[in-house]
Amino acid sequence: MTPSPGQLLSQDDLALAFDLAPVGLCVSRERVIQRCNEALASMFGFGVAELAGQSLACLYPSSREFENIGARGWAAMRETGGYSDERIMRHRSGRLFWCHVAGRSLDRNDPFACAVWMFEDISAKRPVQADLTAREREIVQFLATGETSKQIARRLDISPRTVEAHRARMIKKLGANSAGELISRLVGVI
Repeated sequence: MTPSPGQLLSQDDLALAFDLAPVGLCVSRERVIQRCNEALASMFGFGVAELAGQSLACLYPSSREFENIGARGWAAMRETGGYSDERIMRHRSGRLFWCHVAGRSLDRNDPFACAVWMFEDISAKRPVQADLTAREREIVQFLATGETSKQIARRLDISPRTVEAHRARMIKKLGANSAGELISRLVGVI
């Protein structure tokens, strides 16, 4: 039965909306998956029951990326209650893919105590085109949003020269002729 305007949705309706959402959804406590929907599980190559009780770390390419993105997310969620970005994630098979991730915290004072996360596979418009190191994946995340080497260096607590060295290696790996072409390849324009 469809609720009339102004009528509250039942718990069954809310559970159905969560389970059938066209994007990946999960509820986490201290970065451990409490519940997820089929869209999230299949996006990462798992069954829903397999992910319950697992650390979100199993969805990341490396533990370093899990920790670094977590630190940035925690700071943003303390300040605003939410966090979002586009990053490279890892399928169970090891295949890497670009993913838009957004989350909201139940309590800004303890952001990871309970949070709701949305994951959207954006690899169709932004394919991963090279085998990148963990640090290169972190740098790519910021290059794709137009940040400068100095801005990236501040975010990652490294020197701008280190960012430039990684950028140069990525230009070579991707066969790009310039920094602009590198960015175009990273965001799926070329």
